[in-house]
Amino acid sequence: MANANSFGTRALLQVGDRAYQIHRLATLEKAGYTVSRLPYSLRILLESLLRFEDGLSVKRGDVDALARWNPEAAPAHEIAFMPSRVLLQDFTGVPAVVDLAAMRDAMRRLGGDPRKINPLLPAELVIDHSVQVDAFGTPAAFQVNADLEFERNRERYAFLRWGQKAFRNFRVVPPDTGIVHQVNLEYLARVVFSTEGDKPEAYPDTLVGTDSHTTMVNGLGVLGWGVGGIEAEAAMLGQPMTMLIPQVIGFRLTGRLAEGATATDLVLTVTEMLRKKGVVGKFVEFYGPGVSTLPIADRATIGNMAPEYGATCGIFPVDDEALRYLRFTGRKQRGGVVEVLIERIVSAHRARVQLRASKVPKTGSLIRLDGGLEARVCERNQGFFELELEGATWPEACARFGHVPLPPYIRRSDRPADSERYQTVFARTPGAVAAPTAGLHFDEPLLL
Repeated sequence: MANANSFGTRALLQVGDRAYQIHRLATLEKAGYTVSRLPYSLRILLESLLRFEDGLSVKRGDVDALARWNPEAAPAHEIAFMPSRVLLQDFTGVPAVVDLAAMRDAMRRLGGDPRKINPLLPAELVIDHSVQVDAFGTPAAFQVNADLEFERNRERYAFLRWGQKAFRNFRVVPPDTGIVHQVNLEYLARVVFSTEGDKPEAYPDTLVGTDSHTTMVNGLGVLGWGVGGIEAEAAMLGQPMTMLIPQVIGFRLTGRLAEGATATDLVLTVTEMLRKKGVVGKFVEFYGPGVSTLPIADRATIGNMAPEYGATCGIFPVDDEALRYLRFTGRKQRGGVVEVLIERIVSAHRARVQLRASKVPKTGSLIRLDGGLEARVCERNQGFFELELEGATWPEACARFGHVPLPPYIRRSDRPADSERYQTVFARTPGAVAAPTAGLHFDEPLLL
């Protein structure tokens, strides 16, 4: 889709050694728009309109209407919103995959290439709605329930496995991994979406999901809400979602939760207040000094309840707390790189490591490291990889390019003294559990 860029907002953002195409909202200020006054959620919508402006689905007048948003006016102008991705669960996702398979059959009958039928937007399906509790209260309960789940759903799961292999832009999170909303929050959410290729782009992570509680991810600053299966499938096929420019209700948070108060107490109070206010079909945006005191878990709980207070979404801004959460849950500092966390140096050229990468590397593949070094993936054991380093030894590479993996709440570069204070914790007895703190590294086999 050609981008008109009639407002001249397209620019380059340099991140390390990579340059990403972005759309700078600040450029609109020079054209007389006061974009800085817009709520955070509307700025996300505005960036989407600028990125997809083509004179057809998104016209210059749509950008103008949103940039001149009047908080007092009733919604009247319709815009076309294109999310960054689509989130599915197995009950509503299986019919969507069936439809894609039927389209491939039709393409084949017409003499075309069925491999051309794929989701145009990244579609991610989490299998979590097939769980039944047959066993409970015993150590074997999880495995018993998992085995029965696979036995009952063998045909459906085999079909989804085929779909993951057959379609591009489609991946499946396997059964017994977790609830879709938690998986979305902890693993799938990018906050900033980036693309590969000759002209990589960076833009806000947005989504629609086939569950009303998709709004849980709003707690991380990701704009998204629940839609029906037909709407989600249309989005997968590249059709924009039409919507009126929404009204936005600001909810100012001050102070902090009193001792003994829980996220449940907070969310029930917030829900009661918003129901009295009347926010059906509106965006709710949380702001104020109290936001920084809430962990992501509490924010996600409030976002999750958006359907209960009637709002389309209940979004929080991306702040330091959100960035800390991303690092704690294993997100990379920037896209397009592979992070290597050395767990143990086995020999001069071989190390046992954990990897953070966009795609899981296969055995035998090469990973290019700083300084022109290359490491070959020798084997994989659960969450660990063994890498064979070429061109230098691991101690030499660590001394030249490595750094101590400080916790994300320590906001400084590592220092020589950090490596001396860094500790590996060993369990004295099987099953011992310790709380992770700064400078502690847990050796998984010794904690089992």
